[in-house]
Amino acid sequence: AVLVESLLVFAVVLSVHAVVWDRFSWCAVALALQAFYVQFKWDRLLQLGGAVFQFRAGANSGLLPASMVMPLLGVVMKERCRAAGIVYFERFGIVVASTGMLLALFLSVLAVGITKPVPTNTCILTGIAGSVIIYTMKHSLTVSEVIEVLEVLLIFVYLSMILLYLLPRCFTPGEALLVLGGVSFVLNQLIKRSLNVIEGRGDPIDFFLLVAVVGVVLLGLFFTVLFIFMDSGTWISSMFFHMMTAVLGLGVIMPWLYRLIQRNPLFWLLQFLFQTQTRLYLLVYWTFLAASACGVVFYQNAKRSSESKKHQASTITRKYFHFIVVATYVPGLIYDRQLLYVAAVLCLAVFIFLEYVRYFRIKPFGQTLRHLLSLFLDERDSGPLILTHIYLLLGMSLPVWLFPRCCAPKGTLPGAGALVPYSGVLAVGVGDTIASVFGSTMGEIKWPGTKKTFEGTMTAIFAQIIAVALILIFDSSVNLNSGYAWILASVSLVSLLEAYTTQIDNLLLPLYLQIMLMA
Repeated sequence: AVLVESLLVFAVVLSVHAVVWDRFSWCAVALALQAFYVQFKWDRLLQLGGAVFQFRAGANSGLLPASMVMPLLGVVMKERCRAAGIVYFERFGIVVASTGMLLALFLSVLAVGITKPVPTNTCILTGIAGSVIIYTMKHSLTVSEVIEVLEVLLIFVYLSMILLYLLPRCFTPGEALLVLGGVSFVLNQLIKRSLNVIEGRGDPIDFFLLVAVVGVVLLGLFFTVLFIFMDSGTWISSMFFHMMTAVLGLGVIMPWLYRLIQRNPLFWLLQFLFQTQTRLYLLVYWTFLAASACGVVFYQNAKRSSESKKHQASTITRKYFHFIVVATYVPGLIYDRQLLYVAAVLCLAVFIFLEYVRYFRIKPFGQTLRHLLSLFLDERDSGPLILTHIYLLLGMSLPVWLFPRCCAPKGTLPGAGALVPYSGVLAVGVGDTIASVFGSTMGEIKWPGTKKTFEGTMTAIFAQIIAVALILIFDSSVNLNSGYAWILASVSLVSLLEAYTTQIDNLLLPLYLQIMLMA
């Protein structure tokens, strides 16, 4: 299974390399080769219990698929912005690619360093790949860009040491690279833009995303350290939690956002949300869907209390939420993508805040949330945090947030790139959902080395092709310009990756589909 997963990732890397064909795509190939070898060292460390931190059980290290996400995203973003003539974001794509390669190299060197005896061949390969990447960075990055990449690496090192210690068994090494690397990059971007706010670059909704992500992460770190010294389950601790949340929100996050957007954040948000009648209709519709999702949670818990034998929700039951998310995102993508962007940021902040309330047992809702959400746990929620619903939201939202709007003058990219914002809907909302439902109910032929079925994968590919046809009908901004073969190949590769990966597919699949469609 690991070998097939690696072959699929190599297929994506070579596809991007064939399209781009520059020094950075060659670096991506070198990085993929060394990550393939180092991945087996990480797997061996996990099996023998020799890793420094406790990682999620029941999965391989996932180093190769995770290592390639940020470099490939940077490479395809650079190429798209170069074609559009936007030099600033072309350089930004180069920084993203360089940062991703350096973070992946750091994780590889870490694995090689703690493996006993030291693997000579892997060391040589890592050294060659590292030399190629560093040589390319030396001749491609300016001094300020090199400093920026090193800043992200420094933040990643400290953030990893803190969070992997505080949150054991929540991540595999690959998931930690993907999530913590992304948070480190966002934090560095926020610091950089806060210091250079006079330049006036950037959209207010981009600043809103940066401040929201950094704000909730800092909030979690603050309370994690605080509740080491006091019991979080008492009423006094709960009152202190709510009071400090308000203080940090109104006293730190709001002024920070005000400095970036140069206007009152609350007034700007209210004006933005209710700017047009279409937005009002969408907000009412989304409120109804949110109430429906809560209704599913309460109904399933009521069934659990009446059926003593059933303790966990079935796969099909959990996929109800995938259908609800698809129904949420598709109208937003068709009618108002900016509103969807901001609403997804707000939803992410609410989800993470509620997870803090559940994790710390904050009164009056902490224990209730623990009871309600325990029904929907699966084998991937083996740590103290429940992250699958947050990963689902991220998987659907990242293609919207990472869409290079400034490099798409008409609001959409040409060819298959027009489907980039729909990557989450196609890969997770349609493909993963249909594969799980049909595979668990009608699947008989299993893929070698996995629990996934051939029928589920084929049905998922077919369903995504139908979804693309429906998008062409209902979204007039999408014009594929005969890029159908590339779309079919992209969907097929990502669906096969879903069958073989043991990583969080809600997070990984949309990013790989986005990379393929942007290429």
